[in-house]
Amino acid sequence: MDVNLGALFSNLFWFVLILWSLLPLLRQRRIADRRLQVIRQLERERGSRVITLIHRQESLSLLGIPLTRYITVDDSEQVLRAIRYTPPNMPIDLIVHTPGGLVLAAEQIAEAIRRHRGRVTVMVPHYAMSGGTLIALAADAIWMDENAVLGPVDPQLGGYPAASILAAIRQKGPDKVDDKTLMLGDLAEKAIAQVRQTVQRLLQERLPAEDARRIAEALTEGRWTHDFPIGCDELRALGLEVRCELPDLVYRLMELYPQPDGRRPSVQFIPVPYAERPTR
Repeated sequence: MDVNLGALFSNLFWFVLILWSLLPLLRQRRIADRRLQVIRQLERERGSRVITLIHRQESLSLLGIPLTRYITVDDSEQVLRAIRYTPPNMPIDLIVHTPGGLVLAAEQIAEAIRRHRGRVTVMVPHYAMSGGTLIALAADAIWMDENAVLGPVDPQLGGYPAASILAAIRQKGPDKVDDKTLMLGDLAEKAIAQVRQTVQRLLQERLPAEDARRIAEALTEGRWTHDFPIGCDELRALGLEVRCELPDLVYRLMELYPQPDGRRPSVQFIPVPYAERPTR
């Protein structure tokens, strides 16, 4: 019997290629199922609705190309839908891990959190910067890992901090800059005022008006760079109540949001907790 080895190897090649392409999807499906199991367990222990807003670079495509993630309008639609599915008086635990994103989307989520009658706790295992901080400020309680951070919410225009645009105009003088820069300055003033007003309104739900105004100014005036990490001690010094402790299940959940293997940091350890050794 004649066998066309060329055709056989060609078919085998395409079979292996298709199987190799499907493996990331199968792995993602398995991880997604494990995430749901942890979320359900956390909901049972906390008696709450658990919602996640977690942005990591995961291998989602057939070719395994990592996708940069941030807060988008799609995110706000999904979070708002989850809140609508939640009974008005049921507590919500929102787990946030994000570098930030669109102000519009972050404000929509923050306002939905503020309006929810049940207690809302934002849990931050690693960082919730920029728009993520805005969302955290809307919650009734902020729980963080002791090494987790929030960040300033000063608006950015065209890749530049709004506060820095205004500082440049003041330094050079309005008569020594072009019309485009002056228009950017006008937008910068409006952006800072709008975000500051939003932060102050969110904080006034649980803080005295003067404290809310002071904290809103500190977070929006450009006192720090936009990526400045604000930890537990700094947040408490500002006047915010923060619990620097998280349930273990939150860390288990974060382990199920892996970075792509090709871009994983060079960190390695035996992944089990060690018992404390007695001192002599």
